[in-house]
Amino acid sequence: MQYQIERCTAPCVGFINKEHYAVDVDNTILFLEGKGDAIIKGLIAKMETASTELAFEQAAFYRDQIQQLRVVLEKQFVQGEKGDVDIIALAHKMTVACVQVFFIRNGQHIGNKVFYPKLNDDCEAKDIMQSFIAQYYFDKQIPHELLVNIEPSETELLSDVLSAQAKHTVSINTNVRGERLKWLQMAVTNAENSLASKVSEKSGIYGRFLNLQQLLRLTELPSRLECFDISHTQGEQTVASCVVFDREGAIKASYRRFNITGITPGDDYAAIEQAVARRFKRIQQGEYPMPDVLFIDGGRGQVKAAQKALAELQLNNVMIVGVSKGPDRKPGMEKIILTNQEVPLDTTTGAEALLLIQQIRDEAHRFAITGHRQRRSKTKMSSVLENITGLGSKRRQLLLKQFGGLQGVSQAGVDALSSVDGISKQLAQRIYEYFHHQDGH
Repeated sequence: MQYQIERCTAPCVGFINKEHYAVDVDNTILFLEGKGDAIIKGLIAKMETASTELAFEQAAFYRDQIQQLRVVLEKQFVQGEKGDVDIIALAHKMTVACVQVFFIRNGQHIGNKVFYPKLNDDCEAKDIMQSFIAQYYFDKQIPHELLVNIEPSETELLSDVLSAQAKHTVSINTNVRGERLKWLQMAVTNAENSLASKVSEKSGIYGRFLNLQQLLRLTELPSRLECFDISHTQGEQTVASCVVFDREGAIKASYRRFNITGITPGDDYAAIEQAVARRFKRIQQGEYPMPDVLFIDGGRGQVKAAQKALAELQLNNVMIVGVSKGPDRKPGMEKIILTNQEVPLDTTTGAEALLLIQQIRDEAHRFAITGHRQRRSKTKMSSVLENITGLGSKRRQLLLKQFGGLQGVSQAGVDALSSVDGISKQLAQRIYEYFHHQDGH
């Protein structure tokens, strides 16, 4: 699709050769280094050559590229700047900090990034700035100058270390005027706005956890929530998802998927039981922390399946909460199932808790569907190639990787197919004829 709307040259399926793709990569590097003028000069030369050879359509293509690039470069121009500068702005509030970094190369603003450094305790701003700069530039190219809104705690030492690492003088300045001051103030404003959004988000989630504690009548504020969901198509390629939230939100690094096997197709109860058993067996072995509340997307049957899995592992201290939608399946009409009691959620006093439950349930649903689609797509691709005699599992996977998927394989010629390790000329011919024959039908 990206290729069809002219936003990509489709290197993954060979629609551009290596030489032309290498040129695109080199030009991208030049652009990110702020050397847009060099790219324009190269495009002008190509346009003139194409025009001389009467290739007017190609010349027009280069002309349009030049015009578009000039528009971008004009927007990125930083008045008064000619060299390489990074602008670093820090906003700090108690144990939360935000750092905005603006990148200027050869007088061109090429972008910015936002960071949220992890703070163990309430730190001074100058120490945060010192630590951030030292860590951020540890493995990166360092410009000649850093403009900062807060002077680091050991500016002179930091400047010496960065200069030695970069093999050129690196200055760190806080006193700026004119256009530089405007850019620094812009970075500070961005950092403050991002920090306010982050603080609001964290306090909002924390409030939802407090509300959840009241709703579920928990003696302590929960710190870790897990939620399971099941996805399949008419019982095939069943995938279970497990998502994890703490008081700051989703912990995506802790998400897990389970390919469910050995059950009757479409048996969601058995799927939940298997997934919960596999997950909590590892928790029992100390691989993951124990959740305070286990949410199950489903009704009584799913909750009982989860209870059965935990009972077999002799784990009886985990609260299980089933989340089932009301008769019309509209958000806000959810019911929760606690052990053997069904209690409608109070959407007034428990509104914040309801939002949290909806959020974690929806995330588990999204993660399960994504996993199921990937598994279904992989099975579909493999099953098509399985029809080709002499093409084993390893060669199938190698082909799919080399050509970026089944479509790339189907469009490849015999020479391209035989260039893959383990694919002989005869096998390549057989693969090509298979897809050619299929297309003929």
